[in-house]
Amino acid sequence: MNLIEEIARLHPDDAPAVHDGRRLVTYGELFAGAKPVADAIRDAAAPLGRRPRVGLHCPNGLDYIMLAMGILLADACLVPLAEELTAEERDEITRTTALDLILQHGGSSPPTPAAGGTPPWHLELLTCLPAVASAKEGHFEPAFPEDEFQALNPAFIRFSSGTTGTSKGVVLSHESLLARITAANEGMRIGPEDRILWMLPMAHHFAVSIVLYLHAGALTLLESSPTREDVLACAERHEATVIYGSPFHFAQLAADRGDFDWPSLRLAVATAAKLPEATGRAFHQRFGTPLVQGLGIIEVGLSVLNLDAALKKPGSLGKPLPAYTVELRDPDGRTVADGTPGEFHVRGPGLLDAYLVPWNPNPLQNGFFASGDLVMRDADGHLTLVGRLKSVINVAGMKVFPEEVEAVLNLHPAVKASRVLGRDHPQMGQIPVAEIIPADPEAPPKPAALQRYCREHISAYKVPLRYGVVDEIPLTASGKVRRH
Repeated sequence: MNLIEEIARLHPDDAPAVHDGRRLVTYGELFAGAKPVADAIRDAAAPLGRRPRVGLHCPNGLDYIMLAMGILLADACLVPLAEELTAEERDEITRTTALDLILQHGGSSPPTPAAGGTPPWHLELLTCLPAVASAKEGHFEPAFPEDEFQALNPAFIRFSSGTTGTSKGVVLSHESLLARITAANEGMRIGPEDRILWMLPMAHHFAVSIVLYLHAGALTLLESSPTREDVLACAERHEATVIYGSPFHFAQLAADRGDFDWPSLRLAVATAAKLPEATGRAFHQRFGTPLVQGLGIIEVGLSVLNLDAALKKPGSLGKPLPAYTVELRDPDGRTVADGTPGEFHVRGPGLLDAYLVPWNPNPLQNGFFASGDLVMRDADGHLTLVGRLKSVINVAGMKVFPEEVEAVLNLHPAVKASRVLGRDHPQMGQIPVAEIIPADPEAPPKPAALQRYCREHISAYKVPLRYGVVDEIPLTASGKVRRH
């Protein structure tokens, strides 16, 4: 099964697919652009006698969609090479995945439509390079069994954002991608009548989000400008019905003081990081639409969505979508009682097929994926993200979740952003320490004032004992606080 071929069969050629701010591209034009890319990959990879692994280095935009579709249409395995990667990081992915080819966006502009017709995209937009030429090394011998990898019908390899631990490389097949987007859409209910405003980096979200929109027959709106005025102008101009972004994006939009109230908006989904309750309330107050939080995990997809309590419980992840079963377990594998944090385990369609390095074709435990997220369930069945298992700070035998402390610090008017970490201590085991970006760099808050503020809102053992002023908080590519 090839997912892109499935999408091609679902929609008429003249149905609108993507608007990039300059032109409307139909589904027929998307496939007309993807086909020569697929043909070029097949020709370049023919000597291999197997599905190639193809790295894609391309900025956000219509070109990314067409090139990614071309890779998948060629039955090749797509490996995103995000723009923010350093040369060293890019070469490491090239070696780890044993890439065969790299598609490099050429940086030229799309062709101008000719009078009386719209030409397809051209191959000038990419350079098809042998991967070894990029890394300047000899032939890559994969550190995984090639035959087992090929047997999966692999479509996609994605490295997690690496907030904790080592990223392993998640392998997804065409079948798993289809099952995943089908299950997620039971909650979002996206269809041909929807117009989705795109806000996220495609290198991190294409294989689920964009593919879901294409499979559902929706129109994806691409706004290249990150300013909220331009984003809202795009939403108004095209009557956007859905927006899927990070809490950062929604905080920016909620701060708008214009008069556009977005009457067409039916669904706003926040993912990629924990949603601050203040952001959820501010967005609803500004636009009148609840901000729905979801739990998206690269190994799983979107399995939890706050569809029924976004106003009452804006900080909740919601409930599992119909296709998924969730269990919260303690370190011994026993399910925990409501109100007690436990590690999030999930079972359902579209879970990862394998970890690439070290090779693990059986990453599930009795069908469940253990996420490393600490989650708590309330009496109504709603789930709340508490923190990461590996980020927990142990203070004299008591657990401190840095995300909880950061949420408090970030509400202080003199704090723009914060990061809380554990530091070894000879008597306490660990102590929490905080880094802050001051709202006013010329007048940073005093540590004593921050300590007093924290003590008013959280237990004493959770209060950071040290505070440092920094210029920036290191983040992963998907916007999460980096903790190592």
